[in-house]
Amino acid sequence: MKKILVIDDDLAMTDLLKLLLRPTGSEVRVANDGKTGIDLVKKYSPQIIILDLMMPEMDGWQICKEIRTFSNTPILILSALDNPGLVAAALDAGADDYLIKPVTSSALIAHMNNLLRRANLEKQQLV
Repeated sequence: MKKILVIDDDLAMTDLLKLLLRPTGSEVRVANDGKTGIDLVKKYSPQIIILDLMMPEMDGWQICKEIRTFSNTPILILSALDNPGLVAAALDAGADDYLIKPVTSSALIAHMNNLLRRANLEKQQLV
């Protein structure tokens, strides 16, 4: 079972992602603000994090940088922001992939599976 953490301030989006991802046999936890999301990364140890960029108080770039200080968990940015400079900034902040909303569930799952495959290969190579 995959452990997925979704960090997004939009309750409708987190509910939708839970509905889309649970049938894949995943355990999905959600956080609707950055501080809660960072705490859940530490407590829950997800295998992948889906992160929105535009959030109040602490934005996705700040959250990503903070998570990278203690975790190498793959981070997939899922944002409505379609700007090459912002995509580059998110990747520079430590994100592993970037998808623009709206995205089909099949594309989202394919990108997640790709990140998980890469993370598992890296773990195997470290052994």
